[in-house]
Amino acid sequence: MWLVLALLSALFAALTSILAKVGIEGVSSNLATAIRTVVVVIMAWGMVFLTHAQSGLSAISRKSWLFLILSGLATGASWLCYYKALQLGDATKVVPVDKLSVVITLVLAAVFLHESFTIKSLIGCVLIGAGTLLMVL
Repeated sequence: MWLVLALLSALFAALTSILAKVGIEGVSSNLATAIRTVVVVIMAWGMVFLTHAQSGLSAISRKSWLFLILSGLATGASWLCYYKALQLGDATKVVPVDKLSVVITLVLAAVFLHESFTIKSLIGCVLIGAGTLLMVL
């Protein structure tokens, strides 16, 4: 099931890029990010209430709160940078560079989460990096 959800995530991320590139024309990138964020907040809280997950709020630990807040700040910074980059550059160049996050995530997961970083991971990172370079040049 994780693979289906991951593929759907990739599909929606692709749609996000294309829809954003069209929608951001003539709009401040910060304003566009704020509008997108409001929509995401409404959708996320809608899912929380639809699935009755709101009762879990009181069970969230301080550590989880801290890291979820930090993750939210990182997401916000990412979205602000992404929208500005998308406004200034071609989607065909911005999106591949943005996807270098895969390589960065694998390295950070190995360093901080002690997840395995195999030769296969290394080859994949090199190929993603080379593919990104090939697409943006």
